[in-house]
Amino acid sequence: LSDALRNVPGITLGAGEGGNPNGDRPFIRGYSSESSIYVDGIRNSTSQNREMFAVEQVEVTKGSSSSLGGAGSVGGSINMISKVAKKGDFLEGSVAGGTDNYQRITLDGNKDFGNGIAARVAVMGHQNEKAGQSDGAEYKRAGIAPSISFGLDTPTRATLSYYYLKTDDTPDAGVPYNNPNNYAAGSGKPIDVKQGIYYGWKDRDFQKQENQIGTIKLEHDLTDDITLSNTAVYSKSKNNYIWTQPDDSVGNFIDPTTGALTDTGIWRRANTRITDTNTFTDQLALAGKFNTGALKHRFNVGAEYTKAESDKGSYAITDPNTSNIDKTACSLGLAGSNGWCTSTFNPNSNDPFLGSITANKAVTTTRAKTTSVYMLDNIEINPQWLLDLGVRWDKFDTELKTNATGITLENNTDFFSYQTGLTFKPVENGSIYASFATSANPVGIDAGDGSEAAVNANNQDLDPEKARTFEIGTKWDLFNNRLNLTAAVFRTEKQNTRIQLDPTTYTNGGESKVDGIELSANGNITEKWAIAAGYTYLDSEQTDPGPACTRAGVCTPENSAKGKQLPNVPKNSATLWTTYQVLPQLNLGVGAIAMDKVYGNVTNTKFVPGYVRYDAMARYNVNKNVDLQLNVNNLSD
Repeated sequence: LSDALRNVPGITLGAGEGGNPNGDRPFIRGYSSESSIYVDGIRNSTSQNREMFAVEQVEVTKGSSSSLGGAGSVGGSINMISKVAKKGDFLEGSVAGGTDNYQRITLDGNKDFGNGIAARVAVMGHQNEKAGQSDGAEYKRAGIAPSISFGLDTPTRATLSYYYLKTDDTPDAGVPYNNPNNYAAGSGKPIDVKQGIYYGWKDRDFQKQENQIGTIKLEHDLTDDITLSNTAVYSKSKNNYIWTQPDDSVGNFIDPTTGALTDTGIWRRANTRITDTNTFTDQLALAGKFNTGALKHRFNVGAEYTKAESDKGSYAITDPNTSNIDKTACSLGLAGSNGWCTSTFNPNSNDPFLGSITANKAVTTTRAKTTSVYMLDNIEINPQWLLDLGVRWDKFDTELKTNATGITLENNTDFFSYQTGLTFKPVENGSIYASFATSANPVGIDAGDGSEAAVNANNQDLDPEKARTFEIGTKWDLFNNRLNLTAAVFRTEKQNTRIQLDPTTYTNGGESKVDGIELSANGNITEKWAIAAGYTYLDSEQTDPGPACTRAGVCTPENSAKGKQLPNVPKNSATLWTTYQVLPQLNLGVGAIAMDKVYGNVTNTKFVPGYVRYDAMARYNVNKNVDLQLNVNNLSD
């Protein structure tokens, strides 16, 4: 999924910075959308690394959109459409091999049994090492997604589907910034070390995920224009890991006197997690079209209920061979720390791990319930003017129980979300629109299984964070609808963000905003020349981040983050992918992804420099059944 999203302008991908649960972490228009990922319109917000072998297409909605999908969705949301059984017979697959032990096989088969019954199954096996690392991160995964449909081409239809993905990875948490806490030295960029360096501890580190989704979807056409549907989904998600975060908190590799790089070592801090999340969702919807006089309506109304339960724990790591397994480990020297401290410039991932690991499962249990009703209506006043209206009401209740003590904390709230848009079509192939939409983000929206904080003693009385997006734009189809051009100008404002006032007091008092421009071109310039291009400008600002608070809880009114850019938000980003049919059998493609620097903290003292990545592709059609394709990624290294 991350590879698919890289080519969408306005999306930045997080990578588990600061110890966040390691999974898909897209930022859309400056705001995290980890808890706003959907599968077939049903929220799928647990922390996981998603696969594309069973996905037909990916839809990205930009702007505040809680009226479409519920809580969250400040900068936008992502919806994946699953591959399910359909009419017709086909069998297709791929076998791939490449550098860095890249191996992948997929198979997708559909069988039409007649009488409206069809079955389909997609399977996948994959492994690879991380490019440029000779002895570092490794990734393995396998999945299967069977489905069966009944009543195809009849008024009453049913689809049963199941999705299973299991991963077994040796993770990589990257490199520290050259700007340790409490040290003036360093430029703020990542530390200058050799390309492909790996600080992980292969004897200790792992990440194992298992994700299952079972779906029953029923549809009935009440008339030719109105359809009633019900979708019931039960999902299970596991995410267990120990991975090394190379810790820079005491400035192990900077001489505080000279500011020079030294090799006193990097502490291999262990980030650990044991998560088991079970979720049930039922969505009832009525969709279709009708007329009221001269007005034409296309509508979708429905109700949704979700119950999620998430057990969270961690791994206790002890080492009888050394008492220094914290940030002071490097004071023992590289040899005396028993691997807890490794060389800054030549780390050894094969250091033996001499300690012990104990699983502490289900330390806490978080339960979250959502009950929602919504109504969306697209009104065609006449062929030139269209009006969009939407409203959604959500009741969200969450609680966290500490299982050892039985102490329970709760946060219960309800809220409305709205959207409205007006579209003018001066000609059939062009439109100009203006829209306004809101979103709400309550405490613990992802049951704590993601980047959002679970309910705790500090936030249990706080209201949902609110956001709104204003946007104007235009869309045009050119060259007999072969090429689509779009342009948009927008502002997203996040109000009453949760901030800290003193060691024990939190409130809804912060604000931030993102002003932006988006341009895109998608389609064919000629019959042989295709293009997908986009550019995004994001001017983000922490309008009011509240007081500046240390980890010890000491807060001062003046916050150096005020007026600074939001983390993980590049000012300029662009994507380009273009292909040309050189011969009837040969198609060549080249592309680039460009991004400005992004800051890694709210005070903008740590950053990752901007970059441009170039990719290329050549595809040869052997015959009507077989294609050969060569992909070369990151041409300029």
